[in-house]
Amino acid sequence: MVKLWLTVLAVALALVAGEAAGSQAARQEVSIPMDDGVSIAATLYVPDGTPPAGGWPAVVFLHGLSGNRQQMNGLVEGYGFTGGDYAVLTFDARGHGNSGGLVGIDGPREVSDIRAVRDWLAVRGDVSDTTIGAWGISYGGGGVFNSLAAGIPWTAVVTVQTWTNLFTAMMPQGLVKSGLVAGLAGSIPLEKRDPSLNAILAAAFVGNAAAARPWAEARSSISRLGSVTTPVFMAQGRRDFLFGIDQGTRAFARLKGPKALYVGLHGHAPSTFPAADTAHLMTRVRAWFDCHLRATGCDSAKASVYVAPESFSGQTTRRGTLPPVSPTFVSFPGVTTFARSGKVARTSAPFRKAVEIFGTPTVQTSIAASGGWSRLVAVLTARTRAGKEIVVSAGGVPTKPGAQKVTIQLANQATYLPSGSRLTLTLASSSTAQSPTNVLYLDLPMSPTARARVGTAVLKLPALRTPVTR
Repeated sequence: MVKLWLTVLAVALALVAGEAAGSQAARQEVSIPMDDGVSIAATLYVPDGTPPAGGWPAVVFLHGLSGNRQQMNGLVEGYGFTGGDYAVLTFDARGHGNSGGLVGIDGPREVSDIRAVRDWLAVRGDVSDTTIGAWGISYGGGGVFNSLAAGIPWTAVVTVQTWTNLFTAMMPQGLVKSGLVAGLAGSIPLEKRDPSLNAILAAAFVGNAAAARPWAEARSSISRLGSVTTPVFMAQGRRDFLFGIDQGTRAFARLKGPKALYVGLHGHAPSTFPAADTAHLMTRVRAWFDCHLRATGCDSAKASVYVAPESFSGQTTRRGTLPPVSPTFVSFPGVTTFARSGKVARTSAPFRKAVEIFGTPTVQTSIAASGGWSRLVAVLTARTRAGKEIVVSAGGVPTKPGAQKVTIQLANQATYLPSGSRLTLTLASSSTAQSPTNVLYLDLPMSPTARARVGTAVLKLPALRTPVTR
């Protein structure tokens, strides 16, 4: 899944870059030494001509996991960042591309690398040492947030489809998103992994949240964002089952400086990057940097939340706060007993009107677990009146032996359901029980004697009071 996403990204950006006008910046390949002897490979673009007083404002671009700087080169060339206004630096993160070292998932070592890269750029005579911004996607976005929280003096930053709390992203409610995590881990060659990574993966897959949490917290920025005054533009995907909208909304609530949250069509599966609104997003990104790095065209003094409709045609809504939602409740009555490989799937009556979900749906139900049953996964799907099936969201919780009530928080996302849509709630031990192609929660080993009895389930949907999709 991750490799496919990166392939789509690389091809799309290559096409965009191929259509771009000729570059107005000289491009050179450089090597930046780290304090542990590792060499970081980078590409530097410096505008032609005489730098302004104090040097060119600059932006550093950070790629995603298992990506490389060539992908970022396509992006910066394709979207006009090498047109003469900025010095630009892209680099292969530690353990990626042509850089040395091992991948530690944006831990302290990677943050130290980011600091060294920024400092290397800042000491150049033709680059300003006071106006340097950063742009990061996914893994790179996590690095931007973590470096910001560590005090690296960025002038302004942009993050795209990333995390601020790695634990809640990967192991929400203590149950690992095993399929997504396995896909991410599989994108890193064994010889490129920091030794600690394999131990944490093993702990997460057996449900050892006590071991996984401190490792993830050391790679999370959320607890330190309350003191950050740097201008931050965040772009989260409407439908991103890896890093939900909440990774941005919680940061938006804490940040003290100028801030913007863009909720768009890009993202990890089931979305892609680029998406239909990527050019629109990058226009806003460019305006953000122009304002905070070049003091031109500023309209970002106030906090802004942009939401792109699913039927994007060039416009987004803009508010000063998150759009208000109201709860919609759907009951799925019944009592069903099933074995480890079994499931229960219950379907609602058709909706009388359209609903645009925005936020975290929850499922409350009762379960009696026996014979070694250890988890409950909920998958919410919708079938429209036209027959289209949509995986709306999913989530899961560990369970204990015996009878208990559980509340399952589904992935935080935005999905438009037209009138006449019917919802189906599937409860099982994995998301693959809903469909073999739904690998969010894998069918991990469980005792063959495991049994579960599930009662009535109540779904709570946060719905936009005023839908943005028509």
